[in-house]
Amino acid sequence: MQLYIDSAIIDEIRKAADTGLCDGCTTNPSLAAKAGRDYNDVLREICAIVKGHVSAEAVSSDAAGMVKEGQAFAKIAKNIVVKVPLTVEGLKACQTLSKSGIKVNVTLCFSANQALLAAKSGAFIVSPFVGRLDDIGQVGMDLIEDIRLIYDNYDFKTNILVASIRNPIHVLESALIGADIATMPYSVFEQLFKHSLTDAGIKKFLEDWEKVPKRK
Repeated sequence: MQLYIDSAIIDEIRKAADTGLCDGCTTNPSLAAKAGRDYNDVLREICAIVKGHVSAEAVSSDAAGMVKEGQAFAKIAKNIVVKVPLTVEGLKACQTLSKSGIKVNVTLCFSANQALLAAKSGAFIVSPFVGRLDDIGQVGMDLIEDIRLIYDNYDFKTNILVASIRNPIHVLESALIGADIATMPYSVFEQLFKHSLTDAGIKKFLEDWEKVPKRK
């Protein structure tokens, strides 16, 4: 499973990339606004840091506007994937962009039926939001299981990107189900490396090493 960082903060993205374990990045204008940066400038910088796909979100509400934005994004770098919402207009834009060779990430997916439509529209990625489903009392990971089953049934090539990840358990469950990608805040990415027993083991090894006689 690929691991993406969901951020527009360059320092975070660079730290993740430096581990050699960050496969891509998802971002949007809201994240760029938090970083206080021009969106296109942020995208250019991220694409220079991250070797994998970088999702850039269109903000138009109509298909023609999304296509125009997507074509402009695609000129920024070869690893750009255009994000469009899972609406009628978004799926129209997805079809147009996909047919022209531009990869599309259909985002804000909350049902298996929506994911089916995204795959039939030629989406390169579909992004179901598990955390937001959990927030309203549904089990977000049930949706990932349904999408995985449907896509395997019909050999759809659309990648399942688990979004709105809140904790390492979401990452683990995504991998167990067989999702293709999990995108997460840098804080969650950091937690994947950590375990109290690892820290305790290192501490004990170092303490024991200090007791080992050293040649002078």
